[in-house]
Amino acid sequence: MRSGRELLVHLRGGGRRIVRELSGFGLVGGCCFVLDLVLFQLLYARLGVDAVAAKALTTLTTTTVAFAGHRLITYRGRSRARPGRGYLLFAAVNGATLLLGLAIIGFVRHGLGQEDALVLQAANLASIAAGTAVRFVVYRRWVFPETVPG
Repeated sequence: MRSGRELLVHLRGGGRRIVRELSGFGLVGGCCFVLDLVLFQLLYARLGVDAVAAKALTTLTTTTVAFAGHRLITYRGRSRARPGRGYLLFAAVNGATLLLGLAIIGFVRHGLGQEDALVLQAANLASIAAGTAVRFVVYRRWVFPETVPG
């Protein structure tokens, strides 16, 4: 059983760790967001790649960069075992949160009949927030699990 002092030290350490992970998560996500915008502009506007194909290429690229960034920065102190499995799970989570975002926007546009750009942008922001929260929790728990001392 831990003493009060040991518990406090443990909680402080955990608090610092979650702040570091949240910071890394935001840094990696922000960089990938900018990378997505730049690559899409390059592929679509400069090189003439079809918009859907350009978006598919940027999504594949930024998903891979995000996985590497989270593995090396956000969750650097966690298990490095089975990166192939981790990447597949990472991609599945991103796909699921994409579908969640599409469902939110689709519900507001078609289910509620909203056409106003401001309302749809608010729905878009809500979908981004929901997806980000889900990704942070799932990455932390299952994609980049803590190493169990053994």
